[in-house]
Amino acid sequence: MDGDFRTEFVREPGVLKHHPALVLNADYRPLSYYPLSLWPWQEAIKAAWLDRVDIVAEYDEVVRSPSVVIRIPSVVVLKDYVKPQKRVAFTRFNLFLRDEFRCQYCGGKGDLTFDHVVPRAAGGVTSWENVVAACAPCNLRKGSKSLRQAGMALRRPPRRPQAEELRNVGRKFPPNHLHDSWIDYLYWDAVLDA
Repeated sequence: MDGDFRTEFVREPGVLKHHPALVLNADYRPLSYYPLSLWPWQEAIKAAWLDRVDIVAEYDEVVRSPSVVIRIPSVVVLKDYVKPQKRVAFTRFNLFLRDEFRCQYCGGKGDLTFDHVVPRAAGGVTSWENVVAACAPCNLRKGSKSLRQAGMALRRPPRRPQAEELRNVGRKFPPNHLHDSWIDYLYWDAVLDA
């Protein structure tokens, strides 16, 4: 056998790599908006085969086994409702999401880090109520000074977000690719144009 056949046989076909399935809870809402709840096509087919999900929409492509041909799912709905978490974990990602990926001093979007409003050197703690997203220049400018000493102000005071708030903020940041079959489920409660 020539090398090309073996290479193609071993590699996953390129067309199948990019067919994620949108995962909806039993109430037909995505499990999460940011990051968007997606499964690789293999997981979606496995869950459907195990009768854990219903397939709502499919891609035009199929996968084959010796005895079965299956269209690749593009939207699946869990059969059992997964209760959303009420408590939001204090992580860098969730902090940036709460602050909408903007510096809370200048409003800039790039080169984000985080800053303690009351500096740790002055007894500030690492908590939702004391940490904000900040761009590197603003963070350097503020340093370990208070807001008053640095002559800076916050765009909005930091606070602990509710899980529903973060889900709603996440909807403002769609992923780079949205398949047409997903749109009705991602924005199903949006106001329709009359």
